[in-house]
Amino acid sequence: MRLSYPGAGTLQVQVAGSWTLASGLPSTAEAEQAVDSDGLSRLCFDSGGLESWDSSLVNVVYRLARLSRSAGVALDLSGLPRGLRDLLDLAETVPAHQETRDHQPDTSFLADVGSEAIGFVRSTADILRFVGGVSVSLGRMLTGRAHYRPSDLFLVVQQVGAQALPIVSLISILVGLILAFVGAVQLEQFGADIFIANLVGLGMVRDMGAMMTGIIMAGRTGAAYAAEIGTMTVNEEIDALRTMGISPIDFLVVPRILALILMMPLLTLYADLMGILGGALVGVTLFDIGTYEYFRQTRSAIDLFDVFGGMFKGLVYGAIVAISGCLRGMECGRSSAAVGIATTSAVVTSIVFIVVACAVLTVAYDVMGI
Repeated sequence: MRLSYPGAGTLQVQVAGSWTLASGLPSTAEAEQAVDSDGLSRLCFDSGGLESWDSSLVNVVYRLARLSRSAGVALDLSGLPRGLRDLLDLAETVPAHQETRDHQPDTSFLADVGSEAIGFVRSTADILRFVGGVSVSLGRMLTGRAHYRPSDLFLVVQQVGAQALPIVSLISILVGLILAFVGAVQLEQFGADIFIANLVGLGMVRDMGAMMTGIIMAGRTGAAYAAEIGTMTVNEEIDALRTMGISPIDFLVVPRILALILMMPLLTLYADLMGILGGALVGVTLFDIGTYEYFRQTRSAIDLFDVFGGMFKGLVYGAIVAISGCLRGMECGRSSAAVGIATTSAVVTSIVFIVVACAVLTVAYDVMGI
């Protein structure tokens, strides 16, 4: 790289030879210092002796161009190869992704509160809009006007149903064991070991079975929904569906939501059974409760209202997990980092709303006397 001054206030940068990473690059510190000096009004280039170049030359010229613009120096790129100038124009035209921009934290507390409040209102509106679209699409599916493949629905049912049984079994048995141990510590003081069956049975059937299954499915299935649909968004498959006149909600969202809503009550019932068996394992082996007595006491403690109430909670939790996962996937950005953000958001949203729904349904059951 050579520097020359063909006129007053004009700096000409001459590039010659091979400008590639393999051949090594000369230092550009002198050119940068000259561009930043006082009295310079114009910067131009001469590439008459240039033999070969790659992205390294583009990077050098781009850096000098940005430095000249910040210093108020006029820029003349006519002496550079046409391909290099096209690349520079492209770099200036394409905006940076929103996800890659540095976000400066706002030091104002009121501004933070206002921003979070506005974001909450907007997210609530987005959720309601999405639920409305899903409802309309479900109506089209029931009337046979939705574009979807029945084989996809059966595949998703298998994924969220039968393939989830191992993890649901493990967690439910452990929860039953924990409930039995916690209850036994107190009940043993009064010689009421037999009521371990009541504690475990009611705890699993009314709340813990549905809640633990919902949390498991939030981390397993809700995250998978968000990752799958988010990846489709990044790969522009969602845009391709819209271009072909196919609703992404019909084709992707409704089958996944319907599958989880159908399977969650059954998974909840299965989790209840596994939790009761886990509690029986503790009561029978450690506290000398007879197997027949344990299950008879469990049978007397719970009724069909408890069972169906827990299954209804499971249905609600399934809808929450499915809607959260699909919503975050549809809202995903256009980068790989956005897929991870969407997946994390889907899990967090699902668990928060599951806990809120559990509290609301528990109070409603108590008011109704169930």
